[in-house]
Amino acid sequence: MKMQRFWVGKALLFAAAMLYAGSYAQAQEAKDTLTLNLDKALEIALSENPTIKVANEEIALKKVTHQETWQNLLPQASIDGTWSHTITAAQLNLGGQSFKMGMDNSNTVSGALNISLPVFAPSVYRAMSMTKTDIELAVEKSRGSKQDLVNQVTKAYYQLMLSQDSYEVLQKSYKLAEDNYNIVNAKYEQGAVSEFDKISAEVQMRSIKPNVISANNAVVLSRLQLKVLMGVTADVEIKIDDNLKQYETDLFANQLEQTNEGLVNNTTMKQLDLNWKMLQQNIKSLRTNFMPTLAMNYSYQYQSLNNENWDVFSYDWGGSSSLVFSLSIPLYKASNFTKLKSNRIQMRQLEQNRLDTERKLNMQITSYQNNMAASSEQVVSNRENVMQAEKAVLIAGKRYEVGKGTVLELNTSQVQLTEAELTYNQSIYDYLVSKADLDQVLGRDYMINKQK
Repeated sequence: MKMQRFWVGKALLFAAAMLYAGSYAQAQEAKDTLTLNLDKALEIALSENPTIKVANEEIALKKVTHQETWQNLLPQASIDGTWSHTITAAQLNLGGQSFKMGMDNSNTVSGALNISLPVFAPSVYRAMSMTKTDIELAVEKSRGSKQDLVNQVTKAYYQLMLSQDSYEVLQKSYKLAEDNYNIVNAKYEQGAVSEFDKISAEVQMRSIKPNVISANNAVVLSRLQLKVLMGVTADVEIKIDDNLKQYETDLFANQLEQTNEGLVNNTTMKQLDLNWKMLQQNIKSLRTNFMPTLAMNYSYQYQSLNNENWDVFSYDWGGSSSLVFSLSIPLYKASNFTKLKSNRIQMRQLEQNRLDTERKLNMQITSYQNNMAASSEQVVSNRENVMQAEKAVLIAGKRYEVGKGTVLELNTSQVQLTEAELTYNQSIYDYLVSKADLDQVLGRDYMINKQK
């Protein structure tokens, strides 16, 4: 009885340990695995990708530069102090007479408060406008970086879906070929079919296996690419409970809602326009080199001269103040004219570059729209092909069971079904990729639906 209780206790402890281990493993899996949809992947990418963080810091840097520029209009104040000891005073000879310029072995102490204020500084005003536009350019570049990242993450997500769907199709194809081989092999052992049928079924099964392995590797690589773009560490596992077929309904809905807003929101064009604005402002800034500047300086000095001792508190002190206006009028500097000429050349270059970019972007819009239209038609056709191929597999299987069909017919029908399913998934993927590229060219900002 004691021995029985002992072994029962041991069994309970073992069961508890296994239960704890299983719970711990599940907790670790839940902790280290991210289940994603597209919105979740984009949300993580936009918050964790280093490129986006750098773009945001660039905006902050431009704002600091702008602040530094307008601070040049603020007054500047300083306090200066000097203490000098004259060992031997200088002598001045005039008309045969000698005069001492001060006293030997004397101390002179002075302190001054200096305040300067720019009254008219046109270069600063223009620089303020340029830095403000520079902030707008940095913001637009950040927007462009986000759109580019959204495009890459979206296509990587679609690629992972395509890889997973292809892997599932090939797995199903292999399972079907394996089942057929088992049936044919059983009939061969019964003497109902020839060895040729058995070999054909085996070759068919074995020929699919490398494709299954390659498809699995494609899933691993696609998942890794998505992780890199999202900015997550390699030890974090990700998975998506999503497939391309679920996007077929949205595919046609998006096509009906498709509008062409042109290049109004295209980030490349906006950046070119802001660069043009910067060049215009730079011309105005360069023209300030030909304009006068006016500054005001105020100074108050408190000093004591020619003291024979070192006791500062016994010195006689006196104060003086001055107000000075400084006017600077540039007359001639050759480089000012050269800089203006160079800037005008840059503007002409930018104008031609803008025209060329606009043509190329419009061509891309047309190309993506045509690809979407072609892919949507292919989806309909490929879906029908899949349905027909599934019927063909059933018919070929029944014909072979009753002895009216051949292994070749059976194998051919299975190959056609696999190809039809792969082509169907590929056509949906092609549409989604073209739409993602079109959204980027049109400058559409992706709005994350956090309720998903």
